[in-house]
Amino acid sequence: MANRTGAKLKVAVVGACASGKSSLVRALRQAGYEARHVAQEHSYVPYMWQRISQPDVLVYLDVDYQTIKFRRPRLNFKPEHLAEQNRRLAHARQNCHLYLDTRELSLEVVRDQTLSFLREYRASAT
Repeated sequence: MANRTGAKLKVAVVGACASGKSSLVRALRQAGYEARHVAQEHSYVPYMWQRISQPDVLVYLDVDYQTIKFRRPRLNFKPEHLAEQNRRLAHARQNCHLYLDTRELSLEVVRDQTLSFLREYRASAT
């Protein structure tokens, strides 16, 4: 899926642990996008997502603590870990093109909503 210059549309995906980043990146790559998970939640550099991936589109996946524990019951993760990740993700959240709260969304819904957004984004950019 091309951007304004004809190159593949570059999509960066950020979010807290267990928000669905890896699954979404896999789905976007299968759909032909140049997608990348940026481990922004582990970085002290607020704008790391910009420096590493220089995306055309930034997707932010949000999640709450209860959902993280449900999705990853063996993960040694406490509410304060999520609070710290959210602090580190604040810049990305403020600058994202698409925000999705994944708490009650299946992977298929997250994928479909993202693909729909990207189609609209691409159409409006031409």
